[in-house]
Formats: sequence, structure tokens, C-alpha cells
Amino acid sequence: MDLIDAKTFGMTIKTQRKKLNISQLHLAAIADTGVRFISDLENGKPSVYLEKALQVAKILGLKIEISGGQGNINEP
Repeated sequence: MDLIDAKTFGMTIKTQRKKLNISQLHLAAIADTGVRFISDLENGKPSVYLEKALQVAKILGLKIEISGGQGNINEP
């Protein structure tokens, strides 16, 4: 899956959390963060902390991969 924005990332986190039958409260406790952070992350808030977001993804068993490509330097 191509993660093109915070909303897509958040939807992926939410889908995986639900698939594992974990509540936001439980995930927040495991990730040592607040429920508000989990909610913001799942709703695609673009200003969440990257380090915490990556930690949550790892806890949920998601693997994030970055690969090189052409890029698009002409887009604003």
C-alpha cells in the first residue's frame, strides 16, 4: 500500500488495530501514549509525532518500507 498522506496512514493504523481487536485505550497503554494521540493518529491529523506514530505501527505489527523513486519536485 502506498501511504500518500496522514489520513491513509491513520486509516491503516485503525484497520490493523480493529483487526487485532485492540481498543484505543489498550493500544495507548501499550504504546505509552494517550488515547487522544491514538485518536488523532487514526483520524489522520498531520501534526502527530512521527516517532510515536512509527512506534504504534510497529506495536501493531505493521512494517513501513521506504523505497526510492522518481519523485515529483514540480508539485507544490
